[in-house]
Amino acid sequence: MARVIRCPVLVRTAVAAAAALLVTACSAGAGPDAPQGPSTAAVSTARVSHTLPDDPVRMVLPATGAETRWTQGLYVFGQQVTRAAAAECAREGGFALPEEIPLAFIRYFELPDLDFIRRHGLRASAEIPGPAPAAGTARTGTAAEVRRCRAQGTAAADALRGTYAELQGRWFSELVSLRQDPGTMRARRALPGCLAGQGVQARDEQTFMAVAQTREHRAAPADLARTEQELGRVYADCMRPVEAVRDPVRLRARAHFVTENAAEVRALRTALLPAVHRAERRYGLRMVFPTP
Repeated sequence: MARVIRCPVLVRTAVAAAAALLVTACSAGAGPDAPQGPSTAAVSTARVSHTLPDDPVRMVLPATGAETRWTQGLYVFGQQVTRAAAAECAREGGFALPEEIPLAFIRYFELPDLDFIRRHGLRASAEIPGPAPAAGTARTGTAAEVRRCRAQGTAAADALRGTYAELQGRWFSELVSLRQDPGTMRARRALPGCLAGQGVQARDEQTFMAVAQTREHRAAPADLARTEQELGRVYADCMRPVEAVRDPVRLRARAHFVTENAAEVRALRTALLPAVHRAERRYGLRMVFPTP
């Protein structure tokens, strides 16, 4: 089992081609908007899984919060390939790369994984198994050497991402457009009342996340784990009626998207998992996914 790690509640990042998607970035180190390092208090134990979906479409084009666990794993795997290929290049050159922060699963605000959040809190995820520290005392690489090896790492990951990134980017853009679905908008109207009934004054999800971050920053160290878990419970319980409406909308939209992009989806189904397995063998990796 892996210990729970913490992350900033809300940041923006580019995910494939859909920079408009909001995500929750989880890291074992301080994130972009974290003023201090992570808490060491555990909420509960999060685990990782190696079980792949029955259809890679569910990993690349997620339509539910639970499916994003596979999407998170695929994103991290690309980063692992980048680092492994760069490290191999450096070993061959007889030098060391600068140390980097631990890799992190990225949670998708547009597709909240309510079961995970309710159990572990808003900012918790599973720790990603990392490689053993490199032995020896290799010299530090020059700036040019480091750039060269990191470019090789990026190229190795791009070969994998090329099997899905463009299609995934279009799907994420489609997800953003579903914010205006009439049924979803009606379901969201009940959210402020539900949150208020749980002691949180917030007009929408974004406001709730800001309130949650403030409460967590103000919590005493001994109370942080309990605060995080309670906020996760409130969010998950109040968002369930919204997700009960949104999940069918997203699933129908994905079915239409798959039909409209049938040739690219066939190519994805043919190429992605073999590319993953080749990279696993080549760099001694194994894809992992967060799981409650």
